[in-house]
Amino acid sequence: MAGTKPYPQELRDRAVRMVAEVRPNYESDWAAITAVAGRLWIGTAETLRKWVRQAQVDDGQRPGVTSDESAELKRLRRENAELRRANEILKAASAFFAAELDRPTTRS
Repeated sequence: MAGTKPYPQELRDRAVRMVAEVRPNYESDWAAITAVAGRLWIGTAETLRKWVRQAQVDDGQRPGVTSDESAELKRLRRENAELRRANEILKAASAFFAAELDRPTTRS
């Protein structure tokens, strides 16, 4: 099930907003995150903590790779792998046809 996200984006956004809103009412970020995760039935508070940290990176409040940069890097890696496969196919075809040209022909 890799690649699928069990939580809708709307829930993620709402949870991150709620943590920001209730943070002043708690002693720490973790306490606020745990409370919101419990209210929204999010499996673990760690999941919500990662969402909050990524949202902070995306907003420029924290250093790191933004979601857009990560998606672009993933796209480029996929494209690079595809081009490498195509290049290998072309090399194999080139070698095949070069071998065909080098073979002596028999005329009847």
